[in-house]
Amino acid sequence: MTLGSRALLALFWLLHWLPMPLLAALGRGLGRLLHAVAGSRRRIARRNVELCFPEKTEAERHALVREHFGWLGRSLLERGLLFYGSTPRLKRLIQVEGDVTLAERSERPVMWLVPHFMALDVAGASTQLFQKQQVASIYQEQSDAVMDAAIRRGRLRFNQGEVFPRSDSAKPLIRAIRKGWAFFNLPDMDFGERDAAFVPFFGVPAATLLAPSRMARALDMVVQPVIGEMLPGGQGYRVRFLAPWTDFPTDDALADTAAMNRWIEAEIRRNPAQYLWVHKRFKTRPPGEPSLYS
Repeated sequence: MTLGSRALLALFWLLHWLPMPLLAALGRGLGRLLHAVAGSRRRIARRNVELCFPEKTEAERHALVREHFGWLGRSLLERGLLFYGSTPRLKRLIQVEGDVTLAERSERPVMWLVPHFMALDVAGASTQLFQKQQVASIYQEQSDAVMDAAIRRGRLRFNQGEVFPRSDSAKPLIRAIRKGWAFFNLPDMDFGERDAAFVPFFGVPAATLLAPSRMARALDMVVQPVIGEMLPGGQGYRVRFLAPWTDFPTDDALADTAAMNRWIEAEIRRNPAQYLWVHKRFKTRPPGEPSLYS
């Protein structure tokens, strides 16, 4: 895999020089190809959309999934732009809305809640390009060492923070937060039943981590939601730093987690095609329930 990973990174480097409209068009073309050939991921996306939008017709759901793959293709090819693009170019392409410098000024550490939309990594870059506070995050280690190193390097290229492997102890992350670092938190993937509860997500019980509420309460954190959005064609990206939540966390982690999922649902309804539908969000089931992806 090492040789293949190096070739892929070289391709990313070459592509990042292209004008944004051309890069976006190539990404949409890749998305159409993936929709045609990546049968298992297409089926996962269709099942997720079916579960979350039962009110839509089958034709509407299939159209939504096709559109999603177009954004997915873009997000893959434009990764090179985030890894290798110059700071001035990225600052021109990323439109930031809201209070991006809250973490710099806050006397309490800040947790950014960032759901898995296609511009997730753009949101990560914006927390480094437009504010100076050190940033910590968690990431899933890659089995390929070359790709793993490239992802770590790409996500840290503008900031002297750290990304901690999900498989490691949480202690280094907690120490960083206690030093005042901001925490870029991705709260909406299915990591199994450990430290999670089955909380409604579009009305379907979904294994959801209770950690955002528990950690924010234990470490007295300010919780600020952040949404990344890809814009059509060559327009770049928009990252919205929303107002900090004044009623989160409470002393009820389960109620907090349900409220968080309702907020994510509302943001998905606002921009449904750009959510990460190819992830098995409902993979873990309550005891005795059959798989939703059989």
